[in-house]
Amino acid sequence: MANSIEDFYAVIPAGGIGSRLWPLSRAEAPKFLHDLTGSGQTLLRDTWDRLVPLAGADRIAVVTGRAHRAAVERELPGIPDRNVFLESEPRDSTAAIGLAAAVLVRREPDVIIGSFAADHVIKGARVFDFAVRQAVGVARAGYICTIGIQPTEPSTGFGYIKRAGELDVEGAPEASLVERFVEKPDLETAKAYFADRAYSWNAGMFISRADVLLAEIAANEPDLHAGLVELAEAWDDRDRRGPAVDRIWPELKKIAIDYTVAEPAAAKGRLAVVPGHFDWDDVGDFASLTKLISNGRKNDLAILGENARVLADAASGIVVSQTTRVISLIGVQDIVVVDTPDALLVTTSEHAQRVKQVVDALKLTGRGDVL
Repeated sequence: MANSIEDFYAVIPAGGIGSRLWPLSRAEAPKFLHDLTGSGQTLLRDTWDRLVPLAGADRIAVVTGRAHRAAVERELPGIPDRNVFLESEPRDSTAAIGLAAAVLVRREPDVIIGSFAADHVIKGARVFDFAVRQAVGVARAGYICTIGIQPTEPSTGFGYIKRAGELDVEGAPEASLVERFVEKPDLETAKAYFADRAYSWNAGMFISRADVLLAEIAANEPDLHAGLVELAEAWDDRDRRGPAVDRIWPELKKIAIDYTVAEPAAAKGRLAVVPGHFDWDDVGDFASLTKLISNGRKNDLAILGENARVLADAASGIVVSQTTRVISLIGVQDIVVVDTPDALLVTTSEHAQRVKQVVDALKLTGRGDVL
């Protein structure tokens, strides 16, 4: 494995509860703190291990909620305290990634940062490493770079990136300019994108000089940028940090980085993409978790849970068990059963995306005790 990249800092946004994986994923135990692959460690730890060869253990930052600090530090005992950036409440990806960029650029003006979600599953360390190193080369040339995933199916659950012409950048032989970002499409549109090799899935990985990324935020959301800069000025002063976060953070606009950085940069011809030739899954719902655990075998029953007690006859789908209750399934196909001490979910893979509606309904009815 090649040496770590000297001017590179990896940033892991570790937020959100993964509402489509309720009741497995909760506010106090979000998706990134679960082992969903059978690796024996959490998705957060898998992400850390994947990034250490690229950045080094002392150059990985995690942006997470105050409530998750202890759990994150247990999972990542090697992370320096100064690299744990705590949010007082969720404000979406522009605020999370922008905060890290604003703090790190004050510490190191020429730093290149890469943002990688804490709760994605990636297989293929060497090709992942190669893609990131290409993206860093593109970032050194002044572009904002993302990593696109070649679609394996016409998915309606992901946004898409349309590539334009090739980009001539040293150290990045596969880089292309991005023509445009496309929101999650309907099925017919997704089928057209799947048939067109110019389209990739947007996996939400962004690599850029920190100052270039911040300049894009400033151009499109000046008030949000001003708040991030003010926070960064106070961040490394322990006496000033807490009051600044309490005052500024809740007022920051809640908006995804796709809208503040990626889409505007693409329109200006300043966004690039390199292909990721690795297996990638955002484990966005129980249907994708089923495929992940069963390796795509549709007639299998996937079982997740250290003490799961499952009896099955002519059944397929997934069972996630956090109890010692016996679960018996007979003659049911593509079923999803999630059994926890205080909540039970039963649905099918076809309706897995609708789990979020249950979470929304529980919020509206005041049942936050199970969220």
